[in-house]
Amino acid sequence: MRKIRLLLEFDGTRFAGWQWQANGLSVQQVVEAALQKITGETVRLVSSGRTDAGVHARGMVAHFTTSRDLPLSAFREGVNRYLPPDVAVRQAAEAPPDFHARHSAEGKWYRYTICLSPVRLPLVARGAWQIRSPLDLEAMRRGAGAFCGRHDFGAFRAGDCNARGTIREIFSLELIPEGELLYLDVRGSGFLRTMVRVMVGTLVEIGLGKRPWTDVERLLLQGQRIEAGLTAPAQGLCLMEVWY
Repeated sequence: MRKIRLLLEFDGTRFAGWQWQANGLSVQQVVEAALQKITGETVRLVSSGRTDAGVHARGMVAHFTTSRDLPLSAFREGVNRYLPPDVAVRQAAEAPPDFHARHSAEGKWYRYTICLSPVRLPLVARGAWQIRSPLDLEAMRRGAGAFCGRHDFGAFRAGDCNARGTIREIFSLELIPEGELLYLDVRGSGFLRTMVRVMVGTLVEIGLGKRPWTDVERLLLQGQRIEAGLTAPAQGLCLMEVWY
């Protein structure tokens, strides 16, 4: 049996998330269907993680096993022929037997995009959260710095998150203004469900003057989700890279 590693990019706007869902179309579903057409086998993908409905990816990693002796081009160009325009295999490679898309990962990079324009920008609307009021970026940077390190992120996860533990490490959280866009680049060892989006929502409330930046330290210590900020909209979030 061969183990194949895929690097995937997708626009998550119309999907119910990465993982198979009973209530909507998932990215996993369409990729597995395309792989089945190429291999003639029932394929089950194992991904580096799950993305929620509406979340995008430029660097989702997944693996599968196959008995077919096909060239790697079949798993990229061949599969892409059967994928919709909003999903693509960017790379396909042989993986060693002990590789696991999720368990072998050492960290992830997520980017959250905020649109700072006072009027809507149709070309970025599908991939950004529009904030029409000015943001205090210096206060947000102070709050972002407080997230860095190893902490209990219990206050920053979804109520239905079923992770056994809530300790995670954030390597860095950068705010990068670029014209009318503001990028929040978060790199960490791993993430709880909606964790990045709640972090972003809390930082936006800091930027709007609705809470002090020191609230981040308090929330990390108290661990109460109800005290943290809103969950930022899904369309602004993109999984950029998983590293091994």
